[in-house]
Amino acid sequence: MRRSLLALPLLAFASPAVAQDLALARAGRRAMPVAPIVAETAGVRAGAVRVAVPYPVVTSRDTSAIAVRAPVPHRISADETAPIWENAQLIDGFRVFDPKEDGDPSMRTTAKVAYDEKNLYVLVRAYDPHPDSIVALLSRRDVRTASEWIKIMIDAYHDRRSVVELAVNPVGVKRDYAIYNDGDEDESWDGIWEVATKVDREGWVAEFKVPLSQLRFSNKASNTFGLMIWRDIARTQERQSWPPYRRSKSGLTSQFGEVTGIAGVATPRRLEIVPYSVTKDFQQERDLAAGTRFDRVSTQTWGADVKLGLSSNLTLDATINPDFGQVEADPAALNLSAFELYFQERRPFFTEGAGIFNSFAINCDNGACSGLLYSRRIGRSPQLAGTYGDATSPQFTPIRAAAKLTGRLPSGLSIGVLDAVTEDVKAPGGQSIEPGANYFVTRLMQDLNGGSSGVGLMLTATNRTLDANTAPYLRRAAYTAGVDARHRFFGNNYEVSGWLVGSSALGSPAAIALLQANSTHGYNRPDGGLGFDTTRTSLDGYGASASLRKIGGGITRFELGYQRLSPGFEINDAGFLPRVDQQGLYGWFAFQFQTPTALYRRWFLNFNGYRQWNTGGMGTGGGGNINSFMQLSNYWGVFSGVNINNVFDSYDDRQARGGPAIRRSGQGSAWIGFNGDDRKPIVPNIEVDWWQGDEGHTHGVSINPGMTFRATSRMQGSLSAGFSRNASDAQWYGNYGVVGVDTTHYTFARLEQRTASLTARFDVTMTPTLTLQVYAQPFITTGHYTNWKELNDPRNASYDARFKPYAPVGDALGDFNYKQFRSNTVLRWEYRPGSTLFFVWTQGREQYDRDLGVFNARNDVTNLFGTQPANTFLVKASYWFSL
Repeated sequence: MRRSLLALPLLAFASPAVAQDLALARAGRRAMPVAPIVAETAGVRAGAVRVAVPYPVVTSRDTSAIAVRAPVPHRISADETAPIWENAQLIDGFRVFDPKEDGDPSMRTTAKVAYDEKNLYVLVRAYDPHPDSIVALLSRRDVRTASEWIKIMIDAYHDRRSVVELAVNPVGVKRDYAIYNDGDEDESWDGIWEVATKVDREGWVAEFKVPLSQLRFSNKASNTFGLMIWRDIARTQERQSWPPYRRSKSGLTSQFGEVTGIAGVATPRRLEIVPYSVTKDFQQERDLAAGTRFDRVSTQTWGADVKLGLSSNLTLDATINPDFGQVEADPAALNLSAFELYFQERRPFFTEGAGIFNSFAINCDNGACSGLLYSRRIGRSPQLAGTYGDATSPQFTPIRAAAKLTGRLPSGLSIGVLDAVTEDVKAPGGQSIEPGANYFVTRLMQDLNGGSSGVGLMLTATNRTLDANTAPYLRRAAYTAGVDARHRFFGNNYEVSGWLVGSSALGSPAAIALLQANSTHGYNRPDGGLGFDTTRTSLDGYGASASLRKIGGGITRFELGYQRLSPGFEINDAGFLPRVDQQGLYGWFAFQFQTPTALYRRWFLNFNGYRQWNTGGMGTGGGGNINSFMQLSNYWGVFSGVNINNVFDSYDDRQARGGPAIRRSGQGSAWIGFNGDDRKPIVPNIEVDWWQGDEGHTHGVSINPGMTFRATSRMQGSLSAGFSRNASDAQWYGNYGVVGVDTTHYTFARLEQRTASLTARFDVTMTPTLTLQVYAQPFITTGHYTNWKELNDPRNASYDARFKPYAPVGDALGDFNYKQFRSNTVLRWEYRPGSTLFFVWTQGREQYDRDLGVFNARNDVTNLFGTQPANTFLVKASYWFSL
């Protein structure tokens, strides 16, 4: 390495921090150009002597940089000439990773890193020859717009697994995430940090100030942090990084560079407290006998969130009497299936840091894989509201308190513990509709071989306090215990993994009989052979899975796997699983063409296949699909796919809701759609779906157009509509008689259903800390039943022979017309970092007793908005402080 003549004498009288920086810079580095960096001797003060220190410029060949200690107290201002940056090493090795991997950047990007006793500082200069063309859009926090972005990702613990990700655009809009498992993002994480931005004639600058209290790192004399910096250029969709990021390699955090020289900083004591108050005013239905009447009800509640750093790598989060009134409502839906609907978790306490619990991906048919923990069980809608409650009963179960412990030990052991206590919810008559309960979850994961391998353990426990009213319906206790393991090999491009879980549910004979007979288990099927036992007081089972995947390297990816779930496997007290008593083989193979051509910028082509049986060996499904997504060279996207199902002998053992299995006929479906160039102010999109089955008796089509738009740089929104029309020739209608005996009538009908919905979102950003968000969704679905029939020969190869007419005397089919409107309006003001004021207006409307079976959009909308609205007004104020 080339040296300045001043290098050796400098070590004799430089400050300890400068001397250490120089020693680290020299250790093990190859020859490279020298940039004249100025360092202070003995601090910065009047008359201080300045000498040139030969910190080498960090290039794309380097994966290590040096952080310098701030010579004076620093306040961020996006000023590159501030004293803190005079001594800092220049990182000048950014490379393009999208659209072309390891490409030459069209615009230069540089960065510097510094620190003091309490903060880490990163300054990024994004050069641009046309600064008037820089795209800078205002939005609320954590919303990614088609702006320029600078992103820093910090692996303070340097375990190449867990990361803090911070991003900003030129007008100061902040986004932050936590990353776990070498690339999975937790979008709900909100840290306390500051950033300053500036657009000038050379481009724009972002200067980050990250309190060390927001990072987890070891308490050592000197620390090395992992670091990666990204830059997004909106108008060309070019993405750059240092060190060079390669999409063809597996993992994200494992590709980070290093920042050395962070010395003399103690692990800060991390205690953050956010007390809050909630004032709520809402309408409540009071007197059904005298007609619908709503009274105004006002409540005042108090609570607090606490974050405590127990050590440098363990954090305790707790919430007392939480309120989530500012959270967006669930989308409207009418469920006619045999299985529970899955809804996304949106409550901040349960989404933040949830990554460690997102293991054991047992069911991936709901758009997001679910498993042993489905946190929406905590604070759920009361399960016995339909048995003992009425319209005035509470809709949710209050949470008294919840706490979670998360972190990672020096040994590579990741820890997650969650405990929550919910209240006993009473109906107006005094009966319990949701008993008090305790939910406990533990997750441990030990990394091995530098993170390439790992073994883990997960436990869940649900315990309820039951009384005479609840014991016949609900389980007293439910437990699961699982182990999992993974190993990556051949350059971490391949992975073999598996898991094994056992479960046990305990309760009264009546409660366990209900559990056996529900659609998840189906013990009461007359042809199931599972042994429906009404005297049991427990139900035990297991689940197991094994898979082999290619996750990196080249243009191909694949996965092969097997999964088995026993009939008694039960995780739904704390987790989510629609059905068990099944086993299956699955596989997929994908091409990922990421090098731009004249036709496309990227193209993904996927092939999937599966075969399923129940544990008795009866085929329950089988088929495959081909799907494709291509981003064209003009930045538009086109996607399409084709499904073919039931290509083997297959039977539906849940369609009759406790009845015999019914042969499945072949089924096909297809979809096609496109989306516009997201750099434009208006971005259209549309998807068209078609399906057909039951030898042509069942068919449907749906059209889903939408658009996102930017009215101004401060206002953006989206509109998405949906319309579907389908005919289901064998929609389950009802079972009559005693289920399981020869006289039972398992009945079905032809359902002609139409559904229309519109989802609107509008965001107005007055400043990066003051935003208005509006969400509204009207939803209408109507159904007309005809051709009432019952099972005749359910396994016959001919569809028509499986049923025969059913015509009970005096009974008629009942149609439906269900309408719902949901909206949330939230004004959010972050008046100081971590402290927020919410003003929330929520409105709900619902109607289901008019124009049954008839779809008339104009009349239905008029009737819906003519109903009595249920309005809720909420003010929530929180104040963050740290000790």
